[in-house]
Amino acid sequence: MAHEKIRLVKPNLELKDQALAYRQEHFDFGEQVINGSGLLDQIASYEEWLEKVTANASIKTVDPDWVLTDTFFAVRVSDHKIVGIADLRYQINDFLKDFGNCGYSVRPSERRKGYAAEILRQICLAARKYGLQQLQLSVEKENAASIKTIEKNGGHYCRSFTFENKEAYVYFINL
Repeated sequence: MAHEKIRLVKPNLELKDQALAYRQEHFDFGEQVINGSGLLDQIASYEEWLEKVTANASIKTVDPDWVLTDTFFAVRVSDHKIVGIADLRYQINDFLKDFGNCGYSVRPSERRKGYAAEILRQICLAARKYGLQQLQLSVEKENAASIKTIEKNGGHYCRSFTFENKEAYVYFINL
């Protein structure tokens, strides 16, 4: 369990500077992909990204090539710092058949403090509240920390697949 409480917060304009600092920390750490970020790692303008994740959170405006998705910042309650990000995809399309319902990441300076497990726990609660019966997640075979996080939240191994020449595992969490 994280030493400090976090809450999942939908992205907004007030979080822009923090979100950009969060993204930069991943880049400075040598990470070009930020899992669960709704492409925050690829879209240059925060406003453009915010518009896209907001649109994808509504059945009326979701991108026709995507699925209904809520994106959340994991914000530490004590100092309002973004410690992670997650997305919860309410459907799985053909592209997502191996990747699953959610992705998440924790900023490099805040890892190994229990935040990932707490983010995933809160994502599971949100998924259950939405009516999902189970959550499907994928994880690269060598990501032992994430495998531990998934298993800590009740995940069980289902199968493996290969993506971009890397072996990954598919897990299910019954809600």
